[in-house]
Amino acid sequence: MEDISYWLPLVWAGLLAAAVALYIVLDGFDLGLGILFPLAPAEERRDTMMNTVAPFWDGNETWLVLGGGGLFVAFPKAYAIIMPAIYIPLIVMLLALVFRGVAFEFRWVSKPKHAFWDLAFMGGSIVASFMQGVILGALLQGVNVKNGAFAGGTFDWLTPFALFCGVCVVIGYALLAATWLILKTEGDTAQWARSLATPLLMAMLLCLLVVSLWTPLSIPRIAERWFTMPNLLWLSPIPLLTTYAAYRCWHGLESITHRNDSDPFIWAVVLFMLAYIGLLISNVPFIIPPALTVWDVAGHPSAQIFSLVGAVIMLPVILGYTAFVYWTFRGKLKAGEGYH
Repeated sequence: MEDISYWLPLVWAGLLAAAVALYIVLDGFDLGLGILFPLAPAEERRDTMMNTVAPFWDGNETWLVLGGGGLFVAFPKAYAIIMPAIYIPLIVMLLALVFRGVAFEFRWVSKPKHAFWDLAFMGGSIVASFMQGVILGALLQGVNVKNGAFAGGTFDWLTPFALFCGVCVVIGYALLAATWLILKTEGDTAQWARSLATPLLMAMLLCLLVVSLWTPLSIPRIAERWFTMPNLLWLSPIPLLTTYAAYRCWHGLESITHRNDSDPFIWAVVLFMLAYIGLLISNVPFIIPPALTVWDVAGHPSAQIFSLVGAVIMLPVILGYTAFVYWTFRGKLKAGEGYH
C-alpha cells in the first residue's frame, strides 16, 4: 500500500499535467482567434477565422474539465486550498468562456445584427485568456497555507507578477492563433496572419525572458532549482531548445525559399510546451507552491484507483475522437466552406 500511495499521486499529477498541456495547445489557438478579432474588422475575415475552428472549439475545452475534475478527485485537499485562493479570477474566466461560447453560436444566427456577439466573442476570449495567466501567476508566486487550509486574503492573487503573466498568456494565445491561420487559410487571410505572427513571436520571447528572470530573482527555491550544480547542466537543454524552437518558428514565418505553412504553428506549439515544461520543472513536486507536494494533498488510494480506471477507459476515447475530428477537417479552409 505504501508503494501505491507513492506512485498514484505521481500518475495523477502526470495525467493532470498532460490535460493542461493539451488544453493550452488546443484551446489556446481557439481563444487566440478572439484576441485577434479586433485587428480583423472585416466581416468576411472574421467569418473565415471562426470557420477554421468551428469543428473543434467546444471539444477543445474537454481538457479543462478533465483538469478541474481530476484535481478534485485525485487531490481534494489541493482543490480545497486552490479554489478560495483564485476564486475571483476563476469565476471571471468561466463566465468569459460562457459568453464566448454563446457568442460563437449566436453570432451566426443573428446576422446581420451581430455586432454585440462579435464584442462578446472577442471580450470573452481576451478576458478568459488573461485570467488564465493571472491564475498561473498567482499559483507560481505561492499560496498562503496554514494548518492545511488557505490562509490568505481574497485579493492575494492581484499582484504585478500575476497580471504580467496574464498579458503573456494573451500574447502567447494570439501567436498560436496567427500561426493556426497560416496553417488553415489561404490568400489575404493567411498573409495577414503571417504579418502579425512575427511581432507576436518577438513579444512572446520577451515575455518568456522576463518571466525567466523574474521568477528566480523573486523566488529563491526556483533560483536554486535552475542555477545550482548539477541542475544547471541537466536543465540547460531547456533554454537551448527554446531558442532553437523560436528560431525555427521565425524561419518558418520569414523564409521565402523554404516556406512551409505548418512550420510556424508546429514550432509555436513546441515553444509553448517548452515554456510549460520549464514551469513544471520549477515547481515539481509541489502542487501548491511552496508548501504542499502531490503526496501531501493526495486523496485516498482507493478513490484514486477507482477514478483512474475511469480515466484509463475514457482517455483513449477522448483522444481518439479528437484525433478523428482534426484528421477529418485537415487541410486548408476552402472558399464556400464554413459553419452552417
